[in-house]
Amino acid sequence: MPCYPALAMPTDTLSNNLLTWFASHGRKDLPWQINPTSYRVWVSEIMLQQTQVATVIPYYQKFMARFADVRELAVAPLDDVLHLWSGLGYYARGRNLHRAAGIVREHYRGQVPHDFETLAELPGIGRSTAGAILALSTGQRYPILDGNVKRVLSRVHAVEGWYGLSEVSTRLWELAEGHTPKIDVAAYTQAIMDLGATLCTRRQPDCAHCPLQAQCTAFREGSVADYPTPKPRRVLPVRESRVLLLRNSTGEVLLQRRPPVGIWGGLWSFPEVPVDQEPQHWCLTQLRCRVRRIDEWPKLRHTFSHFHLDLRPLVAQVKTLENAVLEGEGWVWYNSAQPDRIGLAAPVTRLLARLQDYTD
Repeated sequence: MPCYPALAMPTDTLSNNLLTWFASHGRKDLPWQINPTSYRVWVSEIMLQQTQVATVIPYYQKFMARFADVRELAVAPLDDVLHLWSGLGYYARGRNLHRAAGIVREHYRGQVPHDFETLAELPGIGRSTAGAILALSTGQRYPILDGNVKRVLSRVHAVEGWYGLSEVSTRLWELAEGHTPKIDVAAYTQAIMDLGATLCTRRQPDCAHCPLQAQCTAFREGSVADYPTPKPRRVLPVRESRVLLLRNSTGEVLLQRRPPVGIWGGLWSFPEVPVDQEPQHWCLTQLRCRVRRIDEWPKLRHTFSHFHLDLRPLVAQVKTLENAVLEGEGWVWYNSAQPDRIGLAAPVTRLLARLQDYTD
C-alpha cells in the first residue's frame, strides 16, 4: 500500500476539499501504488497515457514481472518489450520507454533522474508525465496536466476553448500550478487524477458526489456538458492496404518487421502487396515464391487517431519457394501454435486467429 502522509490542510480550497475526499474515496491499491519507486511510477504513467486504468493493470503486472527494474528493460530486445505491449496500442510509447531506459542505464547508472528537466527530456516523457513521476514517487512539487486534470480544471473554472490551443493550454497550466499544494503533493496528484477518472468523467459525470461541486463554475451555471470544449471535428481520411497472409507447407505464416517509425513501428505484420500489382506476380518477383490461388477476405478496419486503415487480407498457400529467400533479419515464419515472443499489432493478432480457424 502507498504511504500518504497525514494530511495538513492547504490554504487552497480546491486542494483542501480534494484531499479530504481522497482520504476516504481515493484509489490507494493500484499496482503501481505499491512500492511507488520512480521506475514503477514511470512505467505506469506511460501506459496510462490515453488508456484506462482497467485496461492497463494486467499489462502493467506482466510487464513488471518481466522487467523489474530499468536495467532489465534497457538490455532486453525490443521484440520482448513490444510483445508485452501487444494489444495496448500507441506502440511508440513502448519504443520510447525502451529507448529511455537505455539512456538511463548508460548515462545515469540505471537510476531514474529526479531532476525535472533531465527527466522531462527523456523520450516519451515530457512536462506532465515528468511532474507525475516526481510527485507520486518522491513528493516533489510539480503540477500535472493529463486528460483527467484538464477536464476537472476546465469545468471548475469554465475554461473555454479546445485545450489543444496554446492559449488554452497555458491557462490550464497556470491553474494546475496554482492549485498544486506545497505539502501532500503525492496525495493531491493522485486525487485529482482519481476525481477525473471516477466522478468528473467525460460522459455522465457524478456531480452529486463531487467534492468540488461548490467551487465548480460549470456546475453552478448548469453547463458541465459544455466542458471541456471538444476538439474541432473533422472527417478521418481512409487509407487502404492489401496484406498477404502467406502460409507455407507446415502452416506457418510469413511476417515482416515494420520500419522503426510510422504505424506499428518495430512490430511484425504481414507483407503489403501494392494495390497496382497482381498478387501472384508480386509474390514471384518480390518473394521468389509461387503460390496457389489467392482468396480475398472482407476488409478489416482499424482506426488510428488521424485516419482509418482498411486492411484487405489476401490469403495464399506457398506452392514452391526458393530456399534462400525470406531468411534472415526482417522476416519470420510465424507458428501460431508455438508463437514467438514478438510484438504484434491488434489487427494482425485478429487476422492470425481468423486464419487459424480458417485452416482448421
